[in-house]
Amino acid sequence: RSAGLAMITNRSGGVTGSRPPVRRRTSRWAGRGVAQLIVMVLVAEVVMAATTVQALLAGPVRHPAPRPSLPVVKPAFPATTRFYTDPHNPAATWVRDHPRDRRAAAIGRRIAAEPQAAWLTETNESLIEERARHLVRTAAAHRRLPVLVAYAIPQRDCEQLSSGGAGDVAAYRRWSDALARGIGRGRTIVILEPDALAHMSCLKRRQRAERFAALSYAARALQRGAPRARIYYDAGNSGWLPARTMAERLRRAGVERYGDGIAVNVSNFNATADEVRYGLSVVREVRRPHLGVVIDTSRNGAGPTRNHRFCDPPGRKLGRPPTAATGIPGVDAFLWIKQPGQADGCAAGAGMFVPGYAYRLTR
Repeated sequence: RSAGLAMITNRSGGVTGSRPPVRRRTSRWAGRGVAQLIVMVLVAEVVMAATTVQALLAGPVRHPAPRPSLPVVKPAFPATTRFYTDPHNPAATWVRDHPRDRRAAAIGRRIAAEPQAAWLTETNESLIEERARHLVRTAAAHRRLPVLVAYAIPQRDCEQLSSGGAGDVAAYRRWSDALARGIGRGRTIVILEPDALAHMSCLKRRQRAERFAALSYAARALQRGAPRARIYYDAGNSGWLPARTMAERLRRAGVERYGDGIAVNVSNFNATADEVRYGLSVVREVRRPHLGVVIDTSRNGAGPTRNHRFCDPPGRKLGRPPTAATGIPGVDAFLWIKQPGQADGCAAGAGMFVPGYAYRLTR
């Protein structure tokens, strides 16, 4: 409405402006013609103003929403997803055994009470099937989603600090089948073999081919025998291999056919923002936009040390608690995959709970 009135005023000012008019001799009919022209202009402006007012009252014109150029990937998990906290995790067990220790309250509140992954390292097939079944069923009874780490690949960790695993590829295949039977129809996240693709320096060409085949077999067994499990291949971290190299290894290990995504920063300390960039860049290199990324935030609250020390570095802190509400498209969850307080192999034997180290992470 105000826009229309302003237009009338401006046009009127243009006709009767403040400058003295030029006096000419005109006939009576000419004068009438000028008057009619003025009236026509004013009527047109009033009609335009009325039309503008009607448009404003009617509200904005609604055009059909443009279709996105790429399909929108539905989040893998609802933002309200609650992950399972195993009451027998290492921190919780230590707190129960040491209730009078001055560190127990902080460790219990900040670590033991938080959801964290269960690492499946037993090589006995019956034990692994039984344990997986127990974890998945117990979590379902509490309406929680468990996170399991499959960690039994032959020549694990190149026989270094976290050595172990199945004796050979045939044994690993049986182990994978047992894990799939244990999970069955249950819902879970499986982190498939931390470091297995990034850490292959000790393997010869034939052994590398066997490892790719073993990982592919494990993921296929899970896909078929545990259809409600989501499978995330471990993909190292942003400080290890280039995204293109990791993507090629993931393809050879079957991620395009059997994987739901990748896991990054497992047992490491890199900043979340760096791992987001790395994880998404790996997915782009694989050229499978449906793959999601999960990030281990268990101990990255202070980021890495200056020299990127990976084995029990001092001065580290707990990271963001587990959540599926990441707010980042393509990043499915922040998880505590490494159990905080467990040694990497320097402060104590790999996998041992060290209360002093755990307590310092809470500070």
